[in-house]
Amino acid sequence: MNEHTRPDPARPAEAGALAVPVTAPVAAPMPGAQAPVLRPGGDEPLDELLDGPPAEPPAAPARHGFLSPLNRRRLRNFRGNRLGYWSFLIFTALFVVSLFAEFIANDRPILVSYKGEWLTPVFVDYPEEKFGGFLAQTDYRSPEIAREIAENGWALWPPIPFSYNTINNDLPTPSPSPPTWMLTDAQCKAAAEARGGSTCRDIPWHWLGTDNTTRDVLARVIYGFRISVLFGLILAAVSSVIGVIAGAVQGYFGGWVDLSFQRFIEIWGGIPTLYLIIIISAFIAPGFFVLLGIMLLFSWVALVSVVRAEFLRARNFEYVRAARALGLSNLRIMTVHLLPNAMVATLTFLPFILNGSITTLTSLDFLGFGLPPGSPSLGELLAQGKDNLNALWLGLTAFFVIAAMLSLLVFAGEAVRDAFDPRKTFS
Repeated sequence: MNEHTRPDPARPAEAGALAVPVTAPVAAPMPGAQAPVLRPGGDEPLDELLDGPPAEPPAAPARHGFLSPLNRRRLRNFRGNRLGYWSFLIFTALFVVSLFAEFIANDRPILVSYKGEWLTPVFVDYPEEKFGGFLAQTDYRSPEIAREIAENGWALWPPIPFSYNTINNDLPTPSPSPPTWMLTDAQCKAAAEARGGSTCRDIPWHWLGTDNTTRDVLARVIYGFRISVLFGLILAAVSSVIGVIAGAVQGYFGGWVDLSFQRFIEIWGGIPTLYLIIIISAFIAPGFFVLLGIMLLFSWVALVSVVRAEFLRARNFEYVRAARALGLSNLRIMTVHLLPNAMVATLTFLPFILNGSITTLTSLDFLGFGLPPGSPSLGELLAQGKDNLNALWLGLTAFFVIAAMLSLLVFAGEAVRDAFDPRKTFS
């Protein structure tokens, strides 16, 4: 039917005219193609009705909690290394306990109830006139103060009634004194009678003995462990941040920036750190933050090469080129798209950097160029063991504590390395 015979819908059909329904044109099938089978009374192909609706794309893996599936596999691999996992837990527990060293080893009571008043000597320095004396600082270990508190209240003491700098002039044997559990009642008799007793049970115990200045070894080990780990953690964290930034700038920009940085690092890394510390200690009294600043000047170089290699490898990847084409800034590309890949290698090295930082502080204290005299230090305790070979408890205590601490860190570092190993993560 052409356009001359098609009825006009705007006017009624003339009498006697035939009304022919107009149907939609049906496309002819391509040569060699099978014509679609239509459902009777409908326009939908029968094959689509039989096969059902098209399948939906697979859903993304569900995210349980705050860990992605990749990080959950890494955590599973970390726990799979049983030795490293338990070493990490033990080291963390020891460090957390050492943070509360004042409540474990102290020559002041934790809590005192005196004449109806609650006192906290572990936090507040009370003058002796508070307890009827006249000195500016209270010696809670003196018999007079102890008797005054006992008559008018009570005191809760830490398990170890000595701090790292407590001088004990009532030792049963000359200093360095062996552990109390190694002494006989005859050796403890004189010190016990001064306290109204007769045996070793009547005097305060030194579980690991005393050093050559009558200070408790166990208390110094607890405080020394805390200061060593804190020094290592701060040094490793700050040096890692500086090293990651330097390596990222080198690897991302390359060219003359990379070449200039590499020549500077070669010169800077050749400076002898120990000699520099000896020279500086002749003008400035070495302290915690002075040593930290000096070591920070050189320790940041350790991570530069690792991060630089990661950025050099990834800066020409397709997703980085796409980010540049979309107009993202260099800072955003470096921090959002490249840094997460580089952090895998950085986190793998962190336990070993912490290990090296603790070893460095211990070595400097052993040589006498570390923390000020009197500070709780494992290296200084090791030096005392060298100078007092007859006092075996000094050298053996320092050796076993340092060896155990570094071994726990090494085992934990191996577990971290296994957790971020791509061969195990994506297997």
